[in-house]
Amino acid sequence: MYRWVSHTWNPIKGKCQFQCDYCYVPKVRGAHFFEGMPRLDEEDLKTHLGRGKIIFVGSMCDMWAPLVYTKFISRVLDRCADFPENEYIFQTKDPKRFLIFGFERIKRFMLGTTIETDRYPEGFHTKAPPIWERYEIMKKIQGKRLFVTIEPIMDFSLYRLVRMIEEIHPEFVTIGADSKGYGLIEPTWRKVQELIQEVRKFTEIRQKTNLERLKNEDL
Repeated sequence: MYRWVSHTWNPIKGKCQFQCDYCYVPKVRGAHFFEGMPRLDEEDLKTHLGRGKIIFVGSMCDMWAPLVYTKFISRVLDRCADFPENEYIFQTKDPKRFLIFGFERIKRFMLGTTIETDRYPEGFHTKAPPIWERYEIMKKIQGKRLFVTIEPIMDFSLYRLVRMIEEIHPEFVTIGADSKGYGLIEPTWRKVQELIQEVRKFTEIRQKTNLERLKNEDL
């Protein structure tokens, strides 16, 4: 999912309750593990996480969603703390649960949220918290390393989206396009370049190669 991540780990299994229209999980190998109610995979929890890795925890199922028991999340964080020489990446569309956990037990980590646009287009379906709610919660998180993911990018209002990102104070922003052919309403390549130019004024941009498709379609 991210070139800067070295490993993924998914000790919490089950279907993501947010069910966004563009979800890639049903199309990947092992998708059958991510059906049914959220559950903690006790065997996977025993994984030796090693050292010197950048591990995206919960890349296949939003482990911070409301239906995931707090005790499941706590046990996953405890396991991360057992391997302090790694860096752990946590990303969610429900960042208010970040406020519940102190994360003091984990030495190195980052917290991120997905903001694909400043407003979803008519007809797009998701059960995730509204974008404005994610933005407001991320602004409240103090003293943590934060990032924002704009993927898959959808058409947006440049001023509003830039302002939202800037007020979160992310360490970096990743931008990527729809790579699974879901037919989303996307911005033009020129508009994407305007967004990148503005965001680079206050933080780092990590651009995914799948954005090149938008460039080619504009030619």
